[in-house]
Amino acid sequence: MYRLGWFSSGRDEAARELLSVVWDSIQSRFISVEFAFVFSNRERGQDSESDAFFDLVERYGIPLVCYSSKKFEPEIRKRNIEDWRLAYDREVIKNLENYNPDLSVLAGYMLITGPEICNKYTMINLHPAEPGGPTGTWQEVIWKLISEKANRTGVMMHHVTEILDRGPPITYCTFPIRGGKFDSLWQDMENKLKNKSLEYIMNEEGEGQPLFAEIRAEGVKRELPLIIQTIKEFAEGRVKIEDGEIIAEGKAISGAYDLSEKIEMLIKKKT
Repeated sequence: MYRLGWFSSGRDEAARELLSVVWDSIQSRFISVEFAFVFSNRERGQDSESDAFFDLVERYGIPLVCYSSKKFEPEIRKRNIEDWRLAYDREVIKNLENYNPDLSVLAGYMLITGPEICNKYTMINLHPAEPGGPTGTWQEVIWKLISEKANRTGVMMHHVTEILDRGPPITYCTFPIRGGKFDSLWQDMENKLKNKSLEYIMNEEGEGQPLFAEIRAEGVKRELPLIIQTIKEFAEGRVKIEDGEIIAEGKAISGAYDLSEKIEMLIKKKT
């Protein structure tokens, strides 16, 4: 059975939802994998949200490994964050030495992973843009899309490397942000920009700005399906990472594997 490692700080409801969606996909046999472990950099009693996450992990019967980053060598952390990160990751590797995941997913893991742990495990992470799209947080991505008057965006899974959010894209999907319901929202934005700067609109309306909110909603709709489908592609051997190269359907590819069609089908099934 294909074995999945799961790294999460378990800090909010979204972390529990993501774990539940993967668990349900396993139970329905949509994906043929088993959890090797769930690792968290928090421990029980540290936060009520992560405690609720741990309750869920234990309810599912998944091996849970906790090692508090907050308690680990605070003096080293103050003095040199890179030295601290290296030392902490080495302890994480020690704690996970009896588990052998085929693939590990960063799912709301709130630490930057260093070179040793990236080399130890094949790790993937979600980024809320298509390959070559804006970098940064999902909020920064959307404002950049609006600033650039983009026609489309997407969501991708990328290989986790020691360079933050710069690992090569593995799978992705795209969707248009023009046409249909988007046209009137773009027009309203254009009208506002005649009298106000984008920075002013960002500060005044924030995440509730209608165009911003609609782009976010369409992205969120595709995030969980892309994670699930990507795990499925790995588990069934259609996608691999070998020597840093992305292998899709038996061939090395220069870009990422486009799952747009499959993701849209998954969304339609849900509706």
